[in-house]
Amino acid sequence: MDLRINSTSTAPLAGTGVARRPAATAGQEGFSTAFKDALQSVSQAQNQADAMKREVQLDNPSVSLEQTMVAIQKAQIGFQATLHVRNRMVQAYSDIMNMQV
Repeated sequence: MDLRINSTSTAPLAGTGVARRPAATAGQEGFSTAFKDALQSVSQAQNQADAMKREVQLDNPSVSLEQTMVAIQKAQIGFQATLHVRNRMVQAYSDIMNMQV
């Protein structure tokens, strides 16, 4: 793909919109995929922590309390990080929507 601007055209920026669309779409797909994977990872950590918590409550000797506490803390940290990302995204959206054109 040629991203150079043709200097002989009457509208110097006419070709740049076409050249930028695929790159913007690829970036959006990459971010949405990464965000979806992160959410799934946090969900799996929470589910694992809940399962381990249940096993400790049922006195399963193969699951230790220490492992369960570490899994719970990992799930909490992941959830807090996800919550911060969501808050930043909402703030950025609000900032963009409040911009004067």
